Amino acid sequence: MSAGPLIGISTYAESGVRWGVWQLDAALLPAGYPRLVRRAGGLAAMLPPDAPEHAADLVGRLDGLVIAGGPDVEPHRYGAERGPRTGPPARARDVWELALITAALDRGVPLLGICRGIQLLNVALGGTLVQHIDGHAGVPGVFGQHPVKPVPGTRYAAAVPEETSVPTYHHQSVDRLGEGLVPSAYAEDGTVEAVELATGVWTLGVQWHPEMAEDLRVMRALVVSATR
Repeated sequence: MSAGPLIGISTYAESGVRWGVWQLDAALLPAGYPRLVRRAGGLAAMLPPDAPEHAADLVGRLDGLVIAGGPDVEPHRYGAERGPRTGPPARARDVWELALITAALDRGVPLLGICRGIQLLNVALGGTLVQHIDGHAGVPGVFGQHPVKPVPGTRYAAAVPEETSVPTYHHQSVDRLGEGLVPSAYAEDGTVEAVELATGVWTLGVQWHPEMAEDLRVMRALVVSATR
């Protein structure tokens, strides 16, 4: 029996992580990501930060790619000065994940960006970000919930046609859309909650965290696209 398409997931890179008797630098990923890939029918592989020149060869071995959530994108990457509420940079992740996104788009590999991932997708295609919004994150370390409404006729709406409540934890969002991207879901306050490429390879970014919910439909749409 086939294990399903191979879906790569980018990871955090953290220093001084503790487990057991150890305190070491680590590439890590919340378990919800690979669990969601497996439940949706895929085979998960973690992709720790590496030299960007390796991205094309790596992506060429994948059937699909997920860019995971994480720290704020460094503002200079979209031509902005750092705002007072923007978090510290994660430069190794920025460089690596932008290279992964570019390679996936160039090679026609289906791509799903989650939270930080939607923001990096937008930046990779020349878009910009709002550096702080209120009302989309709860208390530190706790996911909130709010409804998102799909845009009819989009790929996201084909997967999730009704308004749904989603797990959310972010304080930045898409501002000017990157080249070729269209909005495919909105929050009640007008925040863009999903974007996608209108044509070409299946490419979707969502601002929420599907790995923290039971709804498999977004990840299953990626897995189905990666199987073809």
